[in-house]
Amino acid sequence: MIRELVVVSGKGGTGKTSITAAFAGLAGNCVLGDADVDAADLHLLMSPDVQKRTDFMGGCKATIRAEDCTACGRCRGLCRFAAITEDFVVDAISCEGCGVCVDLCPEKAIDFPVQKCGEWFISGTRFGPMVHARLGIAQENSGKLVSLVRREARNLAEEKGVSLILTDGPPGIGCPVIAAIGGATALAIIVEPTVSGLHDMQRVADLAAHFRVPGLVCINKSDLNSEMTERIEEYAVKRKMRLVGQIPFDPVFTKAMIAGSTVLEYAPRSLAAMAIIKVWREILRSPVMNELGIKDFTTIIQ
Repeated sequence: MIRELVVVSGKGGTGKTSITAAFAGLAGNCVLGDADVDAADLHLLMSPDVQKRTDFMGGCKATIRAEDCTACGRCRGLCRFAAITEDFVVDAISCEGCGVCVDLCPEKAIDFPVQKCGEWFISGTRFGPMVHARLGIAQENSGKLVSLVRREARNLAEEKGVSLILTDGPPGIGCPVIAAIGGATALAIIVEPTVSGLHDMQRVADLAAHFRVPGLVCINKSDLNSEMTERIEEYAVKRKMRLVGQIPFDPVFTKAMIAGSTVLEYAPRSLAAMAIIKVWREILRSPVMNELGIKDFTTIIQ
């Protein structure tokens, strides 16, 4: 049975991607997925060797056929985004792709072709295969692209007989996050000990509960505010979410990122690295993930 662990956070900048990369080194044999398509950065630590590149087609833009247009002005009156000029040409940047003008043009003179919105990739990394993507600037349909990344990651796991998919999810609780967590085995929720961190965690917890996905709570930079760390732990217990550990503040995170490495590769004996190993052990001990088995990580810190 394939298990998918999606690493999420209520906001960006919590250390989610760095922790995901470290988990990948500990997992040993997994398929990686970067579902943060609006601001993908897992590849910066994975140094992927792109093996397959495919255009992502999603969303449409209106185009007016001048030879069929009678300049009646109906489309201009309907467009709420002022995307149609006085010469009845569609401004592609202003067009939101709603399709109202296409449906209500009396002459049926407006086409609605599907547009290229980005690219998605299958790559090799030192920790296993990886599916990732890049959404175009100001493009929409990120939720659709996230679903595509997850689907291709599962196909790859089935093809290679891999039992774990490790997905770096998007931050927040919007459409991309919804697309990233539905049907997942569990969520590793990375939280910072701040007032906003607790608030954002509460929103993620509500979303996880709605989709009935178990939440595993990890507090990053836990020693920066012990009072907030305690409040987060109390809230996790109240919501019946499993606490999988704390990671102290450690500048090695930033140094490892600059070096393009994971924390465990850059400083395997650091406080952060040792804490991440403990967190990963607890994740594997959780009822939803324990079938993967507990590995011996002693070789990593030799």
